[in-house]
Amino acid sequence: MRTSFNFKHLYYFWVVAKEGGMSRAADKLDMAVQTVSAQVRELERSLGCELLKPAGRGLVLTDAGVAAMQQADLIFQLGEDLPSRVRDAVSTPSVRLWLGISDGLPKLVVHRLLQPVMAEPQLRLLCHEGQLSDLLGDLALHKLDLVISDKPAPSNPNLKLYSHALGFSTIAWYGTAALLKTSKKSFPACLAELPVLLPTTHTASRDRLDKWFEEQGIKPRIVGEFEDSALLKTFGSSGMGVFPSAEWVHDDLLLHYAVNRLGPCEGVIEHFYAIGTEKKVQHPLVQRMLQASLET
Repeated sequence: MRTSFNFKHLYYFWVVAKEGGMSRAADKLDMAVQTVSAQVRELERSLGCELLKPAGRGLVLTDAGVAAMQQADLIFQLGEDLPSRVRDAVSTPSVRLWLGISDGLPKLVVHRLLQPVMAEPQLRLLCHEGQLSDLLGDLALHKLDLVISDKPAPSNPNLKLYSHALGFSTIAWYGTAALLKTSKKSFPACLAELPVLLPTTHTASRDRLDKWFEEQGIKPRIVGEFEDSALLKTFGSSGMGVFPSAEWVHDDLLLHYAVNRLGPCEGVIEHFYAIGTEKKVQHPLVQRMLQASLET
């Protein structure tokens, strides 16, 4: 693919922007200031706009320079990682699986979903947690093999992403035995007086939970909202409030958090998806996960 600019010129601009001036960039590159300056001017000429402007004794980015710097960061940071990636691949043969985990997804659910691949003897697993939009950006740049989320990939004409169902779970309410004893009302009426912990609105289940409360005619006393599902359960297990959780991991939840099941959140279902860039999955470990989901 032909481009209208030289990547070497882009690299010199990137160094100048990071160092904040021509002189410092020239020292870092071990080149003459005039040479570095000429290379940056060539890049500006090829792009047709000014990327740097004087500010005191240094230089700052123009609006166009900010846009160029963002792209240069992606290009050259990947390049800086290349030698170590190659050395690791040669020195330590492994089956790599780099995952993005949506931050609202229950961690016990993630652990269960990954069980089919955990027996791989040469597995090298990397899990990066974050907001779905950021993870999908990394997926599109091939920084991740797969994203696991509680919602399918949104429609985006600029990104070819495919959502594969991994399973679903009913939801129930949980809390400490001591907290549950403070209410004399039966379930679900007791949720009107017990303190309640909920996931934040960025999770797919929150809208369903809010609708469920409306259908039950309950106005909950919300005392905490959490983006991270593990934090929600940790505070719930401390007695701060009752909280919803996927019943798919009921046994693990009781074992790790010492809480009791209060009652079902009927009609509320949490779905789990594997989002990738392939319509027909090629990664052997991802294939194993999808096959396991069909057998459960």
